[in-house]
Amino acid sequence: MLAYLPRPPTDTSRYGTFPQKPEVPVLLADDAAERSALVPNDISLPCGTDVPSEAAPTRSRADSEAIGSARRWPSVSISSDAPKHRRASRHEHPAMLRDGTSRWYPRHTRSVPSIPSPTRSRTPTRSIVSIPAAERLPSRRCKLMEDERPLGMVGKQQRQRYVTKVGKCQVNLGNIQEKKRFLSDIFTTIVDLKYRWFLFVFMMCYIVTWVVFGTIYFFDAWIRDDINHIGDPEWKACIENVDNFISALLFSVESQRTIGYGSRIVTANCAEGVILLMAQSIIGSMIDALMVGCMFVKISRPKKRAQTLIFSKNCVISHRDEKLCLMFRIGDLRESHMVDAKIRAKLIKSRQTKEGEFIPLEQSELNLGYDTGEDRLFLVEPQIICHVINQHSPFWDMSAESLRREQFEIIIILEGIVEATGMTCQARTSYTEDEILWGYRFEPCMSLEKGAFRVDYSRFELTFEVQTPAASAKEMQELAELERRDRSTPSLCWEPPPQP
Repeated sequence: MLAYLPRPPTDTSRYGTFPQKPEVPVLLADDAAERSALVPNDISLPCGTDVPSEAAPTRSRADSEAIGSARRWPSVSISSDAPKHRRASRHEHPAMLRDGTSRWYPRHTRSVPSIPSPTRSRTPTRSIVSIPAAERLPSRRCKLMEDERPLGMVGKQQRQRYVTKVGKCQVNLGNIQEKKRFLSDIFTTIVDLKYRWFLFVFMMCYIVTWVVFGTIYFFDAWIRDDINHIGDPEWKACIENVDNFISALLFSVESQRTIGYGSRIVTANCAEGVILLMAQSIIGSMIDALMVGCMFVKISRPKKRAQTLIFSKNCVISHRDEKLCLMFRIGDLRESHMVDAKIRAKLIKSRQTKEGEFIPLEQSELNLGYDTGEDRLFLVEPQIICHVINQHSPFWDMSAESLRREQFEIIIILEGIVEATGMTCQARTSYTEDEILWGYRFEPCMSLEKGAFRVDYSRFELTFEVQTPAASAKEMQELAELERRDRSTPSLCWEPPPQP
């Protein structure tokens, strides 16, 4: 539940994934005081950035020799008494360094060497400016960062969803005390079972009744001593040709399934045999009606019809009729349409009230045109459903930057009547904050052909980028009001008073 709380604002200068670009001020002759400023050596250049050529002075031959000597001896430092842009020789000791757990370097150095580990040998490090081979460091760092990015993305995608993309609710019910409530609604309980358990129950209902009545028939024949008088023409048997349990089981199957081979029959010599045959026939008919009805309902459930109702993988946010809107696309793959289709949306987000109460997974309604009737769809072709972000919308004060820090889930529910069966069907999907594209629109997927319109479902998911401000709808409205006030001027025309 805590996964749906708003994310704390991240400070990219301290906790960001990407390193920040250090300041590279131009060295002057009279700013010796600024040279003594110290900065930690954990600052690194961002990926793909190089030191600008303007910051580097024009090197003379002596400077080239100094650089060559610096390549042979990697320690580089800048003395406060040295002239402008002069590098220290290899015989000079590095200045502005401090030993301890962390090393400090002058602010005006273009590159900051990495911190040597205490366990490693303290070998002098090379400068990026003086050693071209050190250019491999940013590329290696970038490669490591690229290797780490998929891990972070995978960890973010593994966040628990309330409803999956296919519409399955990820809610498990536990510690239910009154299990007898499920037996009171046995029909729904059997229909809701998975197919493997449903087929197991289906087979066990018949097998158990056959075995139970077969045992009763065999026990009745054994009590009457019909087993020991098989083939005796003078013996009046209750059930003929039942000499063991297997023959009694076969007689039970033949009686319940009305096969009637004729070799094993119930005679009129005993009343209990007739009563048992009548009871088995009634129970067998009840089992047939229940199991066949459950099988028919399970096969023709409208949940399977929902598999042919598709939703776009992403939501988009862009302007429509000068209003910021949240949009997604739905479509029906079958030619038999949904009757009286209605759509609605729910926002799932945890929040904390002003009194300190924590409300986990709070559900709030998103208006998809309920007041105007736009939520009732004639779902013949793919349609784009629009949610206008206004003062009543939970996205009213949410910008493109704050959208990335939020954690919520939008549940889309489409309901309608299946035209073929007349049963109510419901299709569901969900969108998280990572699946919302700011500044995009859906590409059209319909075209006009000879005599009809053609829907190209290969373009169902395609989007294209449009110019959309990154500000929230509230900020854009306030900006528009300010511009309207600036343009409006007071009227300076004098109107004479009306004459009587």
